[in-house]
Amino acid sequence: MKKTLLLTGLSLSLISCNQDQVKKQPTNKTEKVVSGISLDNMNKNVRAQDDFYQHVNGKWLSEFELPADKSNYGAFTKLAELSRERVKAIINDVSKMDNLQGSSEQKIADIYRGYMDVETINAKGLTPLNSELRKINAINSRHGLSEYLSYADVYSSSPLAMFVYIDQKKSDEHIVYFTQNGLGLPNRDYYFKDDEKSQNIRDKYRMHITNMFELAGVNNAEAAMNKVYAIEKDLAEGQWTPTQNRNRDKTYNKMSFTDFSAKVPNVDWKAWLKHSMIEQPEQVVVRQPSYLDTLNEVIGNYSVEDWKHYYSWHMLNNSAPYLSADFEAENFAFYSTVLSGTTEQEPRWKRGVDLVNDLAGELVGKVYVKSHFPPEAKKRMVGLIENLRDAYGQSIKDLDWMGEETKVKALDKLSKFDPKIGYPDVWRDYTNLNISGDDLVANLKESTRFLSMRNRSKLGQPIDRNEWGMNPQTVNAYYNPAKNEIVFPAAILQPPFFNLVADEAVNYGGIGAVIGHEMGHGFDDQGSKYDGDGNLKNWWTDADRANFEVLTNKLVKQYDAFTVVDGTPVKGNFTQGENIGDLSGLSIAYKAFKANYTDNRVIDGYTPEQRFFMGWAQVWMRKYRDEELLRRIDTDPHSPSEFRANGILRNLPEFYQAFDVKPGDGMYLAPEDRVKIW
Repeated sequence: MKKTLLLTGLSLSLISCNQDQVKKQPTNKTEKVVSGISLDNMNKNVRAQDDFYQHVNGKWLSEFELPADKSNYGAFTKLAELSRERVKAIINDVSKMDNLQGSSEQKIADIYRGYMDVETINAKGLTPLNSELRKINAINSRHGLSEYLSYADVYSSSPLAMFVYIDQKKSDEHIVYFTQNGLGLPNRDYYFKDDEKSQNIRDKYRMHITNMFELAGVNNAEAAMNKVYAIEKDLAEGQWTPTQNRNRDKTYNKMSFTDFSAKVPNVDWKAWLKHSMIEQPEQVVVRQPSYLDTLNEVIGNYSVEDWKHYYSWHMLNNSAPYLSADFEAENFAFYSTVLSGTTEQEPRWKRGVDLVNDLAGELVGKVYVKSHFPPEAKKRMVGLIENLRDAYGQSIKDLDWMGEETKVKALDKLSKFDPKIGYPDVWRDYTNLNISGDDLVANLKESTRFLSMRNRSKLGQPIDRNEWGMNPQTVNAYYNPAKNEIVFPAAILQPPFFNLVADEAVNYGGIGAVIGHEMGHGFDDQGSKYDGDGNLKNWWTDADRANFEVLTNKLVKQYDAFTVVDGTPVKGNFTQGENIGDLSGLSIAYKAFKANYTDNRVIDGYTPEQRFFMGWAQVWMRKYRDEELLRRIDTDPHSPSEFRANGILRNLPEFYQAFDVKPGDGMYLAPEDRVKIW
């Protein structure tokens, strides 16, 4: 389970809509303009009024075959693959240089070279982990378990994770956070759902643990597995659900370190501090306070030997992708095939590129943007963001459900959004990352030490407003409520999201809606709890918050009604933050589009308004394996792509006007059932 830094983030009848039947618009210009719409992906046998997602993407969806090494594939994936190719070229280039020890080029080259040296990795087998497993086997007391708890938190996985981040109620300071952790299945629900698919996953997980122990030469592997699984299930019993973990008020529980440590007396906290990389803090924030009781009980209920099995499993589990082929294959068989339906591993070079991005992403990113991010893109993005900000401001002023007192504070927050585009103004310093040679596991451990120390050394230091949470070569975007910033890495600023040579209508429907989506997170069910300075602070009147919740609850019910695969429902509460972001993002993008777009020409047979909505729908083109889709329902706060497209459009009157949607059409939603929030 990965620690979170609390970033949110963000993918007329048209059987009929041909050039003869579309309402003609005056043409202001005569030059040829590219629409930016992928016409070859469309299925015009499906009416836009009945299923817009299928209409825009249906031909591709029916004909595209998922590669054996992909659990899903779509517009994001296509750009991510392009980014990987570009990063591979960068790695190859720097690997050819005569690199000085300690240089950026040497670190990039050695990380990648170590991962790609399969012959050496296979020859070593489990040997690279021997010292780590000996450390676990040497534990012989409760004191030793407490000391190892913090070591495992850094280098493997432990039942309680610690990280340093901005104090959510004092956004100019850092504080220590503690959060639940330590499960091998994706979250606590996987241990308790009683349907046949969930039971099958649990059975295969237990078999997987046994197989890994046997590969590692553990005596009586099945008995060891039973202890591991029992500990995990008991821990899971007290852990919070993904929906509960979204609640920013309930997951902020500040207390003194003395009070915190007293809640888990079965841990020797002085011993714990030995590997924590921090001095004892005065105060901490506990994200799931009730879990501490469970943790304390489970620590006391199991023997030192039982916990040694648990920690050995998690060391093996975290290291398996970087060990010999037998460990790697066993890991893939469960986490990729059982959980996501993927039947083949991606080519090793792609996984090597991902590792470099994970460990030294900004070293690569600094080179990436020089070749793949034109200055014009940043300039255009600045203009789009300000147009969206203006439109959002006007929309807030026009709201009929919000009072003037709250509007003033909402507008203040909007004015303080800090946009970051392309790449950081100040690049991360990797001087103290000591990569040496091609010993993969040693390099991984050093990188883990470096990244953990980098995080924990923030305690007591000023907030770094230049720091990014994503690499420039990442195809994504995010909103960070504690900094009130919206961030758009260079790699997402490409078609179909952002097309420098296409008509601007498709850009407003694509990257414009993404900009609006990230702004929308500042005003979703959780982001709206933060003020313009990034503090978790109520700036709403009670009446306005109640009105807001009436609207958001209507949206929750809409998404609860959507189902996938075998009738499994989308979780409206779990996904509501992203759904609010989508709804407000597209609404505000359309408002900005209409305020700033003046060319009324028909291109490829479609009006500007139609192209805007088609730009939105083609961004979410995606195919999933059933296993992956079901996994995402349980773990991903984003709704499946089909509903991100169609589910939002059914709420926008402007969409009905653009495509003449009428009662009886599949996309039709009665006016009283539609939701407009921002």
